[in-house]
Amino acid sequence: MTEWTRTARVLRRAGFGASGAEIDAATSQGLDRWLDTALADAPEPTYPTITVIPPPADKASTAERQKYRQALADQGRLLLEWWLGRMLSSRTPVAERLTFGWHDHWATSISKVRFAAAMLAQQRTFRRTGLGSFTTMAKAMVVDPALMVYLDAQQNTKAAPNENLARELMELFTLGVGGGYTETDVKEAARALTGWRITDAGAVFEPKRHDDGVKNLLGVTGRLDAASAVDAILAAPAHPGFLATRWWRQLASPDAPPPDTLTRLTTAYGAGRDVRALVRALLVDPAFDRATGSVVQNPIEWVVGSMRTLKVATTEQSIRLALGTLRSLGQVPLQPPNVSGWPRGQAWLSTASAQTRVRAAQQLVKNADLTPVANASAAARTDALAHLLGLDHFTQRTLTALQTAKGNPAALAAIALVSPDYQVV
Repeated sequence: MTEWTRTARVLRRAGFGASGAEIDAATSQGLDRWLDTALADAPEPTYPTITVIPPPADKASTAERQKYRQALADQGRLLLEWWLGRMLSSRTPVAERLTFGWHDHWATSISKVRFAAAMLAQQRTFRRTGLGSFTTMAKAMVVDPALMVYLDAQQNTKAAPNENLARELMELFTLGVGGGYTETDVKEAARALTGWRITDAGAVFEPKRHDDGVKNLLGVTGRLDAASAVDAILAAPAHPGFLATRWWRQLASPDAPPPDTLTRLTTAYGAGRDVRALVRALLVDPAFDRATGSVVQNPIEWVVGSMRTLKVATTEQSIRLALGTLRSLGQVPLQPPNVSGWPRGQAWLSTASAQTRVRAAQQLVKNADLTPVANASAAARTDALAHLLGLDHFTQRTLTALQTAKGNPAALAAIALVSPDYQVV
């Protein structure tokens, strides 16, 4: 594997796509220096203005209730289009890709939450804590209003504990299935998480609703609350390997990391639970290179990466084109199918999705900057296209398909976008 090819995979997996010119620049800079910049704290984005909308009164008319529902839907669309616009145009694509990764990890859907203000607050948490200590993130997330609504935590009281958040906290977010916890641990964690209520201002702790009795959670005994319950859970032996494997499957391969790689990742993560160090170690691990060609791009990666790579201008029209395509392909930001997040791998390669990607590719290339391909000689055109898309070559099978459109740069690009060479990284 050449340094250019190695760098290309890092850029394409850590962000959303990468053009040959971007890979050239990163290769010249050196991967270590590029990672220093890419994994630095990104500037705080300008967030959309989304205010809490008061619900209608008990005696409100049908029209007033419909107006309220429409206002909530409008805010949700505003937030979704804002985030898609950031994915498409941000100068810090790695920050957007990691934010999307955390959204998939702490999967929360606006379809149930309903309130865009809560989903936006969750976005702020991902961006503020996503490359810091996972301890800080986890303590923020167990009292995150959107996640609390999604997992019914507002129903968790001293008198009637609700175990949903406690169970998913261990099973999906921190330890994994078989992570060493028991049903008793779930019940004790639920007790520790009591006392939080959601208001227009966010999550508020009410001592009278909290069970302040002694709990025993994963061998830690005391009057545990939400924060100390997180400490007890993250101290469990299964946690570092679980989180490292989750991110490995996000960025590197659908398969679990090899044992030696997992050791290196958990060592980098360390006692401080340093996410930045974990992600960096993952991207430079030798096994990351060996996993090349194993990851099927999900629809968001494919649509956003294609539009960024082909320099499709970010406009209201292009954002809506991207959103329409994502709806057709079954993956819309802010709307994961369940608390486990989206599927991965072969699930995105159905016959129906292939036909949708063909149609989408034909639309995308209409507004693409194909100058490097159009200016290349006929003999060099496929090489120019491969470089534009961040590939070091096309396979013979793809070259054969491209021969049918060699005189048409747009048709060439559309074929390449749906080729296995481009879709599988």
